[in-house]
Amino acid sequence: MSLKSSVFNPLSGYQRSGQDAEAGAKQVKQRKDSKAKVAVIGSILPLLLIIVWESVCQLGWVAPHQLPAPSVVATATLGMVSDGSLWGHIGITVYRIAVGFIVGALAAVILGAICGLYRPALWFFDPLIQAFRSVPSLAWVPLFLLWIGIGENSKIALIGVGVFFPVYLNLLSGILSVDRKLIEVGQVYGLNATALLRRIILPACLPSLLVGLRSGLGLGWMFVVAAELLGASQGLGYLLVLGQNSSKPELIIASIVLFAALGKGTDAIIKRVEKKALHWQDNLSNQHA
Repeated sequence: MSLKSSVFNPLSGYQRSGQDAEAGAKQVKQRKDSKAKVAVIGSILPLLLIIVWESVCQLGWVAPHQLPAPSVVATATLGMVSDGSLWGHIGITVYRIAVGFIVGALAAVILGAICGLYRPALWFFDPLIQAFRSVPSLAWVPLFLLWIGIGENSKIALIGVGVFFPVYLNLLSGILSVDRKLIEVGQVYGLNATALLRRIILPACLPSLLVGLRSGLGLGWMFVVAAELLGASQGLGYLLVLGQNSSKPELIIASIVLFAALGKGTDAIIKRVEKKALHWQDNLSNQHA
């Protein structure tokens, strides 16, 4: 160390804090630029698709009753916005998804944790769960209608079934994949069962759980369509039926687009939670964040 650098300099602390602030501002700017770049690249394909779709329809290559132009779909959507009916359909669909997701995910987390942590529970429950996982979604509908009726509860139960299996499977896989050496090290350091769960098992299986939640939410959006096709008087699934019965394909496509937009939006929320929760991981995802 040189004599000059070893001498106490009262301004060095301010200089370092200034450099740190400058580096932090630079990182924030790089992060914003990266997000803007990702948004631009991700919007190229949808814009190209809309342009080609509109062009094909305007040139008359496709009959309007089979595939209406995006401008017609947008006009129909804005019409529902102006008369206020769209918000009711979106609201009830989001409500069904939210409640079904919470119910299905909560049941999957409880059962997945029990089966993952206690081997006899895994032997007892898992074969039956795996058998039920292969049952098609529509096969549950007659049974739920018979047991619960045609109201909201049967729709929420159907969505909960769709959410349950991916969350359960991913959480169970995450717990069973925890490195046994990490648990042994924790036991050597005297961690009790609660501390092992909180400090080793939960962080290790958290990535799998979050992937399961994203998969479960996506499947929940698919199941809500099946639920709302049966006896619903409101919701985006009901709009699909209404468009079919009234021979309005623009209504059907508007519902599909809204399903896609809402599904992408809710997935982005969980993805943001995932990024925050797993910021400590040194992987490619965080590298490009």
